[in-house]
Amino acid sequence: MNISKDILKKAFKNLVTAKAMTEIYEENFKTVSKYVHATSRGHEVIQTAVGMQLLPQDYAFPYYRDDSMLLSIGMKPYELMLQVLAKKDDPFSGGRTYYSHPSLKDDDKPKIPHQSSATGMQAIPATGVAMGFWYKESFKAEFKNETSESPIVVCSLGDASVTEGEIAEAFQMAALKQLPILYLVQDNGWDISANAAETRAQNAFEYAAGFHGLEAVSIDGTDFEESYNTIQDVISKIREERRPFLVHAKVPLLNHHTSGVRMEFYRDDLEEARTRDPYPKLKKLLLENDFSEKELEEFETEIKTEVKESLEKALKAEDPKSEDLFTHDFAPTEITEEVGERSPKGGEKVVMVDCALFAIEELMAKHQECLLYGQDVGGRLGGVFREAATLAQKFGDNRVFNTPIQEAFIVGSTVGMSAVGLKPIVEVQFADYIWPGLNQLFTEVSRSCYLSNGKWPVSMVLRVPIGAYGSGGPYHSSSVESVVTNIRGLKIAYPSNGADLKGLLKAAYYDPNPVVIFEHKGLYWSKVKGTKGATSLMPDEDYILPFGKAWVLQEIWKQEEEETLSIITYGMGVHWAMNASEELGMQDKIEVVDLRTLHPLDYETVFKSVKKCGKCLVVTEEPSENGFSRGLQGRIQEECFQQLDAPVMLIGSENMPAIPLNSVLEETMIPSTEKVKQKILEVLNY
Repeated sequence: MNISKDILKKAFKNLVTAKAMTEIYEENFKTVSKYVHATSRGHEVIQTAVGMQLLPQDYAFPYYRDDSMLLSIGMKPYELMLQVLAKKDDPFSGGRTYYSHPSLKDDDKPKIPHQSSATGMQAIPATGVAMGFWYKESFKAEFKNETSESPIVVCSLGDASVTEGEIAEAFQMAALKQLPILYLVQDNGWDISANAAETRAQNAFEYAAGFHGLEAVSIDGTDFEESYNTIQDVISKIREERRPFLVHAKVPLLNHHTSGVRMEFYRDDLEEARTRDPYPKLKKLLLENDFSEKELEEFETEIKTEVKESLEKALKAEDPKSEDLFTHDFAPTEITEEVGERSPKGGEKVVMVDCALFAIEELMAKHQECLLYGQDVGGRLGGVFREAATLAQKFGDNRVFNTPIQEAFIVGSTVGMSAVGLKPIVEVQFADYIWPGLNQLFTEVSRSCYLSNGKWPVSMVLRVPIGAYGSGGPYHSSSVESVVTNIRGLKIAYPSNGADLKGLLKAAYYDPNPVVIFEHKGLYWSKVKGTKGATSLMPDEDYILPFGKAWVLQEIWKQEEEETLSIITYGMGVHWAMNASEELGMQDKIEVVDLRTLHPLDYETVFKSVKKCGKCLVVTEEPSENGFSRGLQGRIQEECFQQLDAPVMLIGSENMPAIPLNSVLEETMIPSTEKVKQKILEVLNY
């Protein structure tokens, strides 16, 4: 298909701009390379061919070598240079993240959610956007497509990243659900210093053949006619047929891997690579299409002048101020006060799992954008704890659906779903299985708001059944809150009863930030002795409990003449503490504070209780060393030192690698009411 002169001119100007930027960065290497950057030199043609054909309703996930793609969607050299120099007005991140790590929400350009440097990790969030389109298109009456052409997603990848396991999860879901996404794989034959022969059993085109329903094509990514026409054909099919494609484009890498890893250190193929330079090939194409040498020289002179002036201007631009560090860790939430009826008159007590189930059902009935997915939550089972029972039957299999065993996809896809205006509630079946999802939770979900300078907060809820009871053994019993609370940018709840769980789930849904809710599976049905306190009257639909509000569950008066104790705890620890104080007959001497949320944490209530009581015990189910509660213990000691009559003490599980299956060993491992009683007496008698 013939390509118009206008398109050829735009493409050539775009390539020349990217090339000129690479060259001026090299000329000013010591200045520009204060911060690490990579450039698209050698990749310009395929990136330009893709970027020129994207529309404002599309979503793109460029990776760190894609400055040509960014230029081709309308970004200016000056804007990209603000990022390479980490300036305050960097349009993507305000100086927070690397060059060509875009996040963009301009009306006239494709939308670019935040993605990290971790190679290949963007494939799951990108596929999440496509899954969001798939979901919204199944409800066309409610989610009207206001654009003339259906949107698509482009996910850009290096061929080396396709060896990542999370790429397979993305491809699997795209093929399974037939999602409207283009995986653009730019294959330059290198990882960093390792080449394809060392690291890949096959290239991306060959790999894609294993995913039935993912059509793939391999092209010369330095040939503009082939690239443009192939991409035009593929994008047209994705827009119309709503199915995934992979384009494998072979290109040379003509500049350094990054400014910090110089090609001279390790490359032995530079001469061969330069024979495939796309610049002379595109220039020749224009000359064959009635452009003169003089015209092309004028284009280049004009562009080089603009690039030079842009760098001079960017070097003088303002750096961020120290106070800029402290913005956009979270998007503001309107949920700040407890509202609604917590304990309706005439209500019946229900188990904790039912409070969660009704909370989700009420949200789904009210909000079309709310959906639930994870392993085994679909219609046949409704969750291994029946926490999603009947939901698929009530709301349909495209709103409540099973995923493959893909914790990374479950977690990371929420980035994309949120970006297109949906509110996903997702589940990891057991806390022990959260580990494959941590990469996405840490790298993509938690940092999106901060590193996009507030443009792309991820609004999602991740439910995590947690804790030990009933001989769950080493793979169904772990406590993981210390790991997750160390991920900044997440809000984290750990309720001890059904009413709190329902109120916190509602707050989590209406919060624009990512929320993790730990739900102790031993409290779900109150089957564990001494956990009847986890049952609650079913709160009304309008009940919402904000994060960061601890509950003084058992409150005492300040007593000057008696030894009193504040127990700070959460989850199952609340029940051990309440039972222990009752069995000791010390309800008038022991105050119990239920944290309810681990971040934000209500330090004000904690410190007030400890200062009043003079002694403190922290109770946790986690192993006692190097954990969240040990950190809280230190913070209490520091803030309340003057009012303490004893060291702040802590009781947790034994510090062993896993919780054994045998019930005697499990009981020995974890705390209990009896163990907490002994610790209470130790602190009070100090």
